[in-house]
Amino acid sequence: MYDIFQMVILGFVIGLTGALAPGPTLVATINASLKGDWTIGLKITLGHVIVELFLIILILLGLATVALPYTSAIGGIGGIALVAFGAFTIAGSRKATMHISTIKSVGNPYLAGLVTSAANPYFWIWWLSIGSAMVIAGLEGGLVLAGAFMIGHWTADTAWYTLVSTGVSKGRTILPDTAYRKLIVFCGIFLILFGIYYMSRSGI
Repeated sequence: MYDIFQMVILGFVIGLTGALAPGPTLVATINASLKGDWTIGLKITLGHVIVELFLIILILLGLATVALPYTSAIGGIGGIALVAFGAFTIAGSRKATMHISTIKSVGNPYLAGLVTSAANPYFWIWWLSIGSAMVIAGLEGGLVLAGAFMIGHWTADTAWYTLVSTGVSKGRTILPDTAYRKLIVFCGIFLILFGIYYMSRSGI
């Protein structure tokens, strides 16, 4: 069983693999930050967190109660999902870019974070497989461990999107595409390795 510090670190690393992935939330952050507001990343992250809080409440209210007796099976499914997401992450890294040339208004950044998360199929697939499995695994050790995982997860989201918005608002490129793609490949490899570890714990 993980301790609190390990769960925070695990939540941070797994959260970072999701935050780094190209998607509508990253695009919205870059586009809005081109107008010069470095706080856009934080605001969009808060909108993103609202959607995740809703999902966590659903897990705590019902899913966890039903699922805890089947933790091993859920862990196995989560492990398979981690390996699959890792493979998709590596495959998608070849075309990943942080360069957005057209400014598009995202309106309210809090709402943009909420809408771009809720409208992203990757987000829902991630939460229905990896996210729910990790929260339920944390609940084996009580609410504190589950909370520690989410703190790490949200810290990763906040750190990455704030870093992006700060750099873009000041006219800087956070990472050249080559380095960004290598970082995404690293995240994909981590997901695959952790997925294999998770499956081995579940007897798969």
